[in-house]
Amino acid sequence: MKLFYAPTSPYARKVRMLALEKGLDAGIETVPVDVSRPTPALLAANPLGKVPALLLDNGEALFDSPLICRYLDSLTTPALIPPAGWYQWEVLRWEALADGMTDAAYNLAMEQRSRPESERSPAAMQRWADEITRTLQYMEPRMDTPGDGLTLAHLALGAAIGYLDFRLPPLLQDAGCPRLTDWYRQFRERPAMQATRPG
Repeated sequence: MKLFYAPTSPYARKVRMLALEKGLDAGIETVPVDVSRPTPALLAANPLGKVPALLLDNGEALFDSPLICRYLDSLTTPALIPPAGWYQWEVLRWEALADGMTDAAYNLAMEQRSRPESERSPAAMQRWADEITRTLQYMEPRMDTPGDGLTLAHLALGAAIGYLDFRLPPLLQDAGCPRLTDWYRQFRERPAMQATRPG
């Protein structure tokens, strides 16, 4: 298999962490790309030109991190997505919440980094910042919800907060979420988090 990724992409980081945690990394060739200048190989795998994109051994490709994570999780045990029951939906709900916060963080970071100050939208930037803060504060009293054992929810949350820590640290610091901060400080020491640090 071949994984197209951007080193700073939190979505690709989630996929890369899952592969590492499940011991699949040896069978996946990682190909760093610049999504602002997508290569023909990336476009052949994903016509949207986005990462992550996973090219399978049969020539087919999967794209979008939730889909890739589900595929990779199906290849080996133990599963990081529970196979059935309410806990499955709980894990997937947390993944969706973390991914949604990542969307807002990515939009805000790109607005700040890619546009001159005179061309930025203060209203949009505030909306994205509010989405991030609300989500962090929603998660704070619910940190026991994903459970103690490692799941996709934890990987998605680690990638999301890692992106905030990388691009927008004041938002993370100002949200007033000590439980979440303590969890992240411990989680970021996992080898999979260390091996996929952006930069």
